[in-house]
Amino acid sequence: MSLVKLVVWVSWLAMAVGAEYVKYKDPKQPVAARIKDLMSKMTLAEKIGQMAQIDRSVATEQILRDHSVGSVLSGGGSEPLPEAKAEDWINMVNAFQNGSLSSRLGIPMIYGIDAIHGHNNVYNATIFPHNVGLGATRDPELVKKIGAATALEVRATGIPYVFAPCIAVCRDPRWGRCYESYSEDHKVVEQMTDIILGLQGDPPTSRKGVPYVGGKGKVAACAKHFVGDGGTTGGINENNTVIDMHGLLSMYMPAYSQSIIKGVSTVMVSYSSWNGQKMHANRELISGFLKNTLKFKGFVISDWQGIDRITSPPHANYTYSVQAAIQAGIDMVMVPYNLTEFVDDLTYLVDSKVILMDRIDDAVQRILQVKFTMGLFETPMADFSLVNELGSQAHRDLAREAVRKSLVLLKNGKPGSTPLLPLPKKASKILVAGTHADNLGYQCGGWTINWQGFNGNNSTRGTTILGAIKSTVERSTEIVSRESPDANFVKSNKFDYAIVVVGEPPYAETAGDSTNLTMIDPGPSAINNVCGTVKCVVVIISGRPIVIEPYVSAIDALVAAWLPGTEGQGVTDVLYGDYRFSGKLPRTWFKTVDQLPMNVGDSHYDPLFPLGFGLKTESGASIVSRYSPLTYFDNYSCMHVKNLLPVDVICNSEKARLVYLYDNRNSEFLYHR
Repeated sequence: MSLVKLVVWVSWLAMAVGAEYVKYKDPKQPVAARIKDLMSKMTLAEKIGQMAQIDRSVATEQILRDHSVGSVLSGGGSEPLPEAKAEDWINMVNAFQNGSLSSRLGIPMIYGIDAIHGHNNVYNATIFPHNVGLGATRDPELVKKIGAATALEVRATGIPYVFAPCIAVCRDPRWGRCYESYSEDHKVVEQMTDIILGLQGDPPTSRKGVPYVGGKGKVAACAKHFVGDGGTTGGINENNTVIDMHGLLSMYMPAYSQSIIKGVSTVMVSYSSWNGQKMHANRELISGFLKNTLKFKGFVISDWQGIDRITSPPHANYTYSVQAAIQAGIDMVMVPYNLTEFVDDLTYLVDSKVILMDRIDDAVQRILQVKFTMGLFETPMADFSLVNELGSQAHRDLAREAVRKSLVLLKNGKPGSTPLLPLPKKASKILVAGTHADNLGYQCGGWTINWQGFNGNNSTRGTTILGAIKSTVERSTEIVSRESPDANFVKSNKFDYAIVVVGEPPYAETAGDSTNLTMIDPGPSAINNVCGTVKCVVVIISGRPIVIEPYVSAIDALVAAWLPGTEGQGVTDVLYGDYRFSGKLPRTWFKTVDQLPMNVGDSHYDPLFPLGFGLKTESGASIVSRYSPLTYFDNYSCMHVKNLLPVDVICNSEKARLVYLYDNRNSEFLYHR
């Protein structure tokens, strides 16, 4: 051994022998013992620092070190640099983590990000269908796989915490966040909480109901927005949900109960109010019900500047907002900019004994519980081992599967004609029209790269529906693409058939609130000019049902594609018959907005298409042939769509001149003409 090596070894040995044993740093100790030891060493300032989450744009290594800040986040579109690679994200997160680890006690921060349909802030990530589309699949196992894929892509960028899933039960499509909800049916939403098991991993049987994150390929999840955010009056974002306790518990609470059983690590509070009281200040529901009745053991986090909005106007009395929020039971506050003001106000409130130290200790204990449980103290720094998971082909294949399973076939053929779908891949000449046929941003919707989404094809990588059509049809098939062709152009070109892709522009939150729910121009004229002349299939790209009844009679085939994300091939997979349609409406499709709100079970229920509706791409003859003898039809009864009951029916809607065949044994709509 060389003299230099010997000196180094002796110096290390001397340090190791003289080093003080620190229980909270010992992974062999029980989590409870580690938390108790660490908290016994923490000052009030360090505890309050753990309760703060700040945006990356105002975070520095020094701030994280000096204030022992508990968490950093990327708000919608907040990134280290344009088109940042996985390595860029990792380097940024690790730099912040270095600041936290250099603090007196070395408590690691937890970095959080919105990953609500894949790792949607990040360039080149796989963008899955938004939740409304996943609700149409009725496939919890698929959603679990999507959670696992999302976790890997998020971890690929060095991030261990996501603000997902949204488990709102949207009861009014006028709400700008309705696409973040799996369904108007709370039972469907409950089933889809299996995404938590994908994000976090399957907890051991002994750990049911306790926060759990299963290793470096998993992330801490966040059930949001607690509670009743999908039931606001008029569908107005952040508005008031008027419902009694029984209704709240039966409609909006079950998904939270399921999330807690599945080990969700955190819960985010809603901007909205319940019967006039701001949820961010609702002690009865946060501390009383969520923590005490449902026994939630993770931490409760505010929404972005959520405590500011306790007052009207926001931030009018910030000291009161801090008091009301912390006393209500919020443990971590998404500040996200005014760290000093938050720390000063909370310190004052504790020193003045307005807020008891027990409440502070409860909050910090919960935050540390999640950090210890997920192994953040053992592996606080990210590495590059997962960078190839970002936008991997396996994840894109999974997203493509999700797209095709999410599509809902609403019409397939006019009265007296044969079904249009599936389309032939070999044709002389076809037309692809509409605002959404070749626009990746429109196809992905809000919360993609930017908070409000983007327009065009250059902000991330993916396949548009037009691109998918080009790769699907025979090479000999001529494809003509026009966003808004006039009727004369359509007539003069003698197209074999047309695909018209129209819908909504991207939006998020309040920007998406709508009283008219119409498609953007020139969508209506594209439908009228094309479908009045040539056989057409209309594909609706939207985050919710929109006004479509005036055009249905002119359309040969109608498909609800929701917000499918980056993998447009999933649309052509079913349009061209490589896979059958299987999606079912996750929400009621209204006739006119005057009917809203209208959900299944309402006394005025008279939909254009009911909850659960979804046709199969088979002809009426092939369906009837599956059932013999013909006396089978004696088990059917006739009634109007508005009176549809869960029994086998042939249903004639006189106004729309549609005939529906419903198979109760498999709970599916089989055919209509």
